[in-house]
Order: sequence, then C-alpha cells, then structure tokens
Amino acid sequence: MGAFSIWHLLILLIIVLVVFGAGKLPEVGKALGTAIHQFKTSVSEGEEKAAAKPDDEPKA
Repeated sequence: MGAFSIWHLLILLIIVLVVFGAGKLPEVGKALGTAIHQFKTSVSEGEEKAAAKPDDEPKA
C-alpha cells in the first residue's frame, strides 16, 4: 500500500515536466544535486565537531 508503482512515478514525471518544462529539468536537477551535496557535507562536519568537542557538563 505504501510503495510507489510505476504509474505513480509516471504521473509525477508528467507533473514535473508540465511545471518546469523540459528545458529547465537539467538546471533543476543540478540545483537539487548541489543542495543534497551541501547538506551531506554540513551534516558530516557537524558530526565531526560534535565528536571532537569534549563534554562540558559533568555527569551526575
């Protein structure tokens, strides 16, 4: 029930084509890829800082 079928994906693709147009799709894809890459980089940097930071509060 929760899985996407091929029909769901085709309808989504048609909607995206109508909204953005075929010419804009490469630009949208590149922007989305860049945003995902920056998000992953930020998350990994945050994890590294959290691991390097000593625990300031003593545990009771």
